[in-house]
Amino acid sequence: MLSNSTTSVPALDKTIRICNYLFASPGATFSQIQQDLSLPKSSTSSLLNALTVHHILRQEKGRFYLGLKLYEWGNRSLEQFDIRNIALPVLERVRNQTGLTCHLGVLDDLSPIYILKLESNHPIGIRTWEGKKLPLHSSGVGKALCAWLPEEKIDVLLPDENLPRYTDTTITKKSELMKEFASIRNRGWAYDNEEDCPGVFCIAAPVFDHKHNVIAAISACGVQLQLPEEKIAEISRLIMNACRDLSAKML
Repeated sequence: MLSNSTTSVPALDKTIRICNYLFASPGATFSQIQQDLSLPKSSTSSLLNALTVHHILRQEKGRFYLGLKLYEWGNRSLEQFDIRNIALPVLERVRNQTGLTCHLGVLDDLSPIYILKLESNHPIGIRTWEGKKLPLHSSGVGKALCAWLPEEKIDVLLPDENLPRYTDTTITKKSELMKEFASIRNRGWAYDNEEDCPGVFCIAAPVFDHKHNVIAAISACGVQLQLPEEKIAEISRLIMNACRDLSAKML
């Protein structure tokens, strides 16, 4: 879910709307952008040209795409996110202990996002990447980030009762998800039972700041061979220990 908030700077709001639109599409023509976003023709044409000159957008064969400048900014943004540097040795320990692909995720506006990934040494890989956005209701990191939020905040993030289904095990009702959140708070960790991607399992736990607000989540993911049911208790304990250590470093 992408935010299109309105501010006192209309040109900036329009730029963000265009970038969000292109983020969710495989490129678009001027007419598609102008009509789908209900933007005025003349100013939109000038804005698209300016964004292209600054490499925020690129144009190929009459279609606009997100530009490499955003990629550069995104990489630098991740580099400057202090928690990544603090979390790296903690994440390395979890990866070495479990042999699983490990992530650090945060809540970015309305969506969880991976800001750090360490690959498993196992030949079977998990197709994720730093900068990947996740569903709140079906991912381990999403559920770990959401479960401790106040109910009014969850209502903003998930305003509808019906939730998208990605696999046969996805929780598709908000009322059921709220029960799942209560269970997560009780045991201290979240479990993605191949709810987001078929064949992929994930355990995640929250990282707290000094005010006991959830600021991040650590997850370990793998296929069933890597994360069988009999290993869930051990791996969840390792991840919760890692989250406690990282939480202590954030004080």
